[in-house]
Amino acid sequence: MVTMTHKKTKTMPKIALYEPDIPQNTAAIARTCSCLGAVLEIIEPCGFLLNDKRFKRVVMDYLDEKLMKIYKSSDEFFEAKKNDRVVLMTTKASKIYTEFKFRYNDTLLFGRESAGVPDEVHKRLENRIKIPMIEKKRSLNLASSVAIVLSENIRQSNIYGSND
Repeated sequence: MVTMTHKKTKTMPKIALYEPDIPQNTAAIARTCSCLGAVLEIIEPCGFLLNDKRFKRVVMDYLDEKLMKIYKSSDEFFEAKKNDRVVLMTTKASKIYTEFKFRYNDTLLFGRESAGVPDEVHKRLENRIKIPMIEKKRSLNLASSVAIVLSENIRQSNIYGSND
């Protein structure tokens, strides 16, 4: 097993989940955020409760509620983000995530596992990127997608500095 350690920075990456509906995926994302020092933002309504046993089984003791923010609606989320850059991850984007110039304070928004985000969210956001995949494949697992893109954001932003 390879492990890397880093000091927390004042400004941390942010992962926002739009109305997540699979507790195990959300828990795996919470663990990833905890380990990589990212803030997890959840836009309700969720398709489960945060005390769901499936959620708790995967998240274990990694849930850091100080690094988690719950928004009661997408309106509340977008009001809070009106001065921030929100980047939508979507299979409908034309730009590939490795060609995108991340900023350390971006909020990376991921849609529901079952339906993505509604058209009004697509229209609202200027920055839309995707992970390239083999033809005729619908999508990666949400937790895998978060890990891939969050890692690229951290790499580009050099948030934790070089280990050299």
